[in-house]
Amino acid sequence: MLSLRLARGAHPLVLLRRLLVAAAAAGVGFLLLCTLGYAVAHPQSTGQSLVRLVWCAVPLAAVVQFALAVARSDPATRPRDGLDAAGLGPVQLTLLAAASTAISCTLGSGFALLLYMELRGDLGGPLSGSASRLLDGQVHLPWGATLTLLGLLPALAAGACIIALHPRREAAAMRQQAADQAATEPMQETEDADPAEAPADASPVPPAAPVPKPVYAGLPWGIAIIAVGLALEAYVGHGPAPDPNKLISLPGRADGTSPGVLGGWLLASLGLVLAGPGLTHWCGVLLAAGRPGAVRLLAGRILQDAATRIGRPLGVLCAVASSALAAAELYGAAWDSSGPRPFGPLTGLGAALVMACVTATAITAALDSRQNRTGTTAALQRLGIPASMLRGAAVLRTCVLLAVLTPLTWAIAELVALPMSR
Repeated sequence: MLSLRLARGAHPLVLLRRLLVAAAAAGVGFLLLCTLGYAVAHPQSTGQSLVRLVWCAVPLAAVVQFALAVARSDPATRPRDGLDAAGLGPVQLTLLAAASTAISCTLGSGFALLLYMELRGDLGGPLSGSASRLLDGQVHLPWGATLTLLGLLPALAAGACIIALHPRREAAAMRQQAADQAATEPMQETEDADPAEAPADASPVPPAAPVPKPVYAGLPWGIAIIAVGLALEAYVGHGPAPDPNKLISLPGRADGTSPGVLGGWLLASLGLVLAGPGLTHWCGVLLAAGRPGAVRLLAGRILQDAATRIGRPLGVLCAVASSALAAAELYGAAWDSSGPRPFGPLTGLGAALVMACVTATAITAALDSRQNRTGTTAALQRLGIPASMLRGAAVLRTCVLLAVLTPLTWAIAELVALPMSR
């Protein structure tokens, strides 16, 4: 009930984000229902049905990431002064964010179910039966499996919110233990020492703040994983032809692909995701290197500070973009009027959904980072910094990120597609 009340009084931009989450959830729910309908209509094609279900995991993960980014940027779920007295501490706010995310995903899944049944011809509306052949409308869906698949996304999104937004008890306990230890050690030393030699103004030394892990720590691991993935693809591509019974089907390919090639593709994508924060940080370092001017220094420092928030979504966006470019390289005949048509409507829906979700996640992370810099921006404006300089720094950050990440994404896409195009 509290989640619904907060939704009613939320900012229109926040409501738009939740509406986008519901729309993305509807797309994933529709894909899952299509997979279930194919499995029920073709009970003899168990392997093909399992492959379709596995490929649904990609848009499912993209929607979960987008829902988590929206929940993290929601102002209603951030800790505020005085909320603890009302019973809304950090844990309760985390549960509130998870409940709001689950409600949005549930609404989207319910709309997907209604649309799917209408297109199959089960409801008798204006669009009844318009896609009955495509959606296998001649068979009835088991309601238990239908509700299980539709409830998968709200459960995963809510669980991701609880895990990612839950306050870190271990860090708080370590800080409390360090403070207690620092407070008791001077007292023990004073008791063991000579009272005449003990200083009169002995005070406990405050504990040192824990050193945060640098944001570029994942860059070497990302580069190493990318190299391993590309090497695995090259090795499998030069090896002997695998057994046809041990191939993995790709959409639009009847011959299948070796698991080693797909494993190298996934490793290269994972390396891009891990290297995203480090690449963003070093872009800021390069901007602020040498003797920078005011705009370049401001852009570089802001980019270094925001690397933790926007680096990972940018890495995911680069991984998805490289996969899309590699798919375009592999399925170039799909745009030929005389060639085959490997991309069906459901494949196009899944690809568009993944690309839209990762792009919206990156934009949401950038807006959240800008919201967190509100105090710094206000202080700079009080010092007399013109707004044109702030806009110039934002444009400079965007151009540098595009100049670094675009060639890298294209190069990895070409290297990934090379072994599978021969």
